Amino acid sequence: MINRVRSRRYRSALSLLSFVMPAFALYLLFLVIPMLQGSYYSFTDWNGLNKTYGFVGFRNFVEAIRDDHYFRSAIWFTAKYVVCAVVFQNVLALLLALLIESRRKAKGVFRTIFFMPNMLSVIISTFMWVFVFSKVVPALSEHKGLSFLGLSWLGEPSVSFWTLLIVSVWGGVGTLMLIYMSAIQGIPQHLKEAAIIDGAQPLHMFRYITMPLIAHALTICIFLTLNSSFKVYDLVYALTGGGPGRGTQVITMNILEEAYQGNNRYGYASSKAIILFLIIFVITMIQVTVMKKREVEA
Repeated sequence: MINRVRSRRYRSALSLLSFVMPAFALYLLFLVIPMLQGSYYSFTDWNGLNKTYGFVGFRNFVEAIRDDHYFRSAIWFTAKYVVCAVVFQNVLALLLALLIESRRKAKGVFRTIFFMPNMLSVIISTFMWVFVFSKVVPALSEHKGLSFLGLSWLGEPSVSFWTLLIVSVWGGVGTLMLIYMSAIQGIPQHLKEAAIIDGAQPLHMFRYITMPLIAHALTICIFLTLNSSFKVYDLVYALTGGGPGRGTQVITMNILEEAYQGNNRYGYASSKAIILFLIIFVITMIQVTVMKKREVEA
């Protein structure tokens, strides 16, 4: 009897491993091993081509932080972009979720409309926005006399920042909206009814009932937007190419430029990638830890 139970457990464990191992092997092959190799190369002067290279210790990290003006500028621009993208995407997604959930009819239609941008490729949707900002908006400015539309949306760094933000919010708000809607739908109805009976106003219901009970969704959405905003590349590449000049260059573009686009300093680029990883790791750990405590308190 005991042997039969052990045999059954063994077959069950083997069956689970057969499902897990292919995914784990791919994860190991395409993420863990390259990350470990990149960590090693960050301490070398490898150019990505030669078989020989020298060990330079922390010289790459010191150069990136102390001497590389373009890298520091990319960090500063990325930080501004991350803060604005996280705030605007989450605020707008939460407002849309609340508005759609307050409607009794056509919820599915509105969900579909606001989620549609997520169904498009980032590159395709970005090229569409390039056409809008380079052709449609100037035409409207000329024919309607709206001077503010005549700004150089893709050619002026201070304006291009807001152009990037508009496109990122447009493309990212749909997924966050669905997460918030799912959390709102999970709020027990009897709590809402009790609050209404007690005379709670909509603002009080949002502050004392809705927000505490969707804190877990807020944690997830901020985590997702933090990660995607720090690692943004394709949107910026297709919309501005990091220009004009280097005015809209993010960290990921700076790293790839160092590794592949003429510089061929693969070891130095790897050290920048490690710095980016540490920045993301520290910020997301702080964010998750602080917000998880709020969930427990709620």
